[in-house]
Amino acid sequence: MNSAALRPQFFRVAEQARTPVAFVLDGKPASALEGDTVLTAILLTSGRLRRNEFSGKPRAGFCMMGACQDCWVQTASGEKLRACSTFIREGMQLLTETEEQGEQP
Repeated sequence: MNSAALRPQFFRVAEQARTPVAFVLDGKPASALEGDTVLTAILLTSGRLRRNEFSGKPRAGFCMMGACQDCWVQTASGEKLRACSTFIREGMQLLTETEEQGEQP
């Protein structure tokens, strides 16, 4: 994994007084704020949302409003969810790389 994947894609500039929400991203503890979408939470932590299933290139979502289908991610239990329209919940365990994509989480 290159170091670019470790740098956040998003940076929070406002609304920092909301309640923190702990979650797990690719086996590592992470934190977001109540009211953040899964997409926001992941991109505040990581440089990408997932890897393209065909090319393996990093993806960060596309339309940001639930129309394009580019932001599907998986939970540790195997549930697939649309990151741009699902709110982060305390204790969520999210995977940006899955064995199904030919990669190890």
